[in-house]
Amino acid sequence: MAQQPNPFRLDNQIALITGGGSGLGLAIARCMTAAGARVVITGRREDVLRSAVAAIGGDAQYLVHDVTQFDRAAELMIRVKQQLGQFPSILVNNAGNHLKKPALQTTDDELAAVIDTHVRGSFALTRAAATHMIEQSRGGSVLFIASMASLFGIPQVVAYSAAKSAYLGLVRSLAVELSGRGVRVNAIAPGWIDSPMLRKAFAGDPDRERRILQRTPMAKLGEPTDIGNAAVYLCSEAAKFVTGAVLTVDGGISIGF
Repeated sequence: MAQQPNPFRLDNQIALITGGGSGLGLAIARCMTAAGARVVITGRREDVLRSAVAAIGGDAQYLVHDVTQFDRAAELMIRVKQQLGQFPSILVNNAGNHLKKPALQTTDDELAAVIDTHVRGSFALTRAAATHMIEQSRGGSVLFIASMASLFGIPQVVAYSAAKSAYLGLVRSLAVELSGRGVRVNAIAPGWIDSPMLRKAFAGDPDRERRILQRTPMAKLGEPTDIGNAAVYLCSEAAKFVTGAVLTVDGGISIGF
């Protein structure tokens, strides 16, 4: 009996991951590489990208790109093809910035900066990538990295919450428009994931960590690979009938009380 191909593999896929030099983007890049994808990570700091590619191993490559340069999104797709021989068949919109500030003290410019990075930047890249996915008749997968701030109110992050909530609107509308043309669109909403950034946030504030763990039914923090493995699933043939979905990877915190 012939062995069936593993539907969770990403062989022959080109994955473009924004903000792939650190944090969740780096974890996603590692997991996708392990699943057989050829990965290209982007970011603004070449030294960070170079170190990340060395850590990822395999055939991982990088391209310096600022997602807020909206008019260069189409150019980035051409650069990927020049470097790897194909346009991306997977796009992971992960790049982002953060602002912790009371809502009434958040300026118009600060709000716009967060919206530009998350919403306008990811939309420009999605439009450029999906155009090639459709034209090549290969189909593809677009993944947005959302947040718990997409799902419920968190104080002092109004700009971030607005941007990450907008992601879910993009996912729904894009999925309806593009899925019939072979491009699936989904999101992951990570919970609290153990990382140097989170540990820095917890430093000197043990009550915050205690409150988060008390609200999490699994009573622990997630790991970056939890997000990476979820990304592999959503972009693989195993999820070929999944589109417009928001997968919470949060230890149950979004349904906890």
